[in-house]
Amino acid sequence: MAAASSTLFERKEMGSYNNYRKIGFAVISNVLLSYYSQLSLTETEVVLLIQIEASIQKGNTFPSDKLLASKMSLSPIEVSELIQGLLDKGLLSLEQDNNDDGKISNYYNLDPLYEKLDKFVKDTQVNSSSKQNINTNPTDPIQTLIRQFEIEFGRLLSPIERQEVAAWINVDHYDPDLVKMALREAILAQVYNFKYVDRILLNWQRHSLKSPDQVKNYLQRNE
Repeated sequence: MAAASSTLFERKEMGSYNNYRKIGFAVISNVLLSYYSQLSLTETEVVLLIQIEASIQKGNTFPSDKLLASKMSLSPIEVSELIQGLLDKGLLSLEQDNNDDGKISNYYNLDPLYEKLDKFVKDTQVNSSSKQNINTNPTDPIQTLIRQFEIEFGRLLSPIERQEVAAWINVDHYDPDLVKMALREAILAQVYNFKYVDRILLNWQRHSLKSPDQVKNYLQRNE
């Protein structure tokens, strides 16, 4: 009897799952789930976008506010306000088309959302590739400076901070030893941020101090 009951239970579970299958599945990009916060989307807006995507995949390209609200814990007015916000952010577009009867019909287009996600992913890949290039050469002065900053700050640098270190060398053409000296001055002042280091470097630049020896003499004169 126990075995028979178990088999019956499994059949019921299978039947229940098949019912879910008949309702259908919406295909959602993992990129949206991974990077929605980078587009300043709230979780509620993401769920609304998923509901719109699911509706479009079922053939309803212009679901009503009332229909969308019935699938979420929101009122139609709240859905309308959220949709307007998505339109204002340029993540959703409302477009028109002529149907077979020649009548104009509205429809939602999610292309703007996915185009922005595509751009963000590409930019992320470029930044990641640049960071890998920096990390592959242990004798690279930029990588050496990054390690020095991480040791002194007691934490890992963010991608933006790593880019700033690289800019000091590649764009501003500061001597790496000069950057180390500016870092040392910041640590002595107990100011652990990049803006302070950058101000030190700019101050030295205004005084036409381009070499470590020039900076040493300048610091000694101002002690």
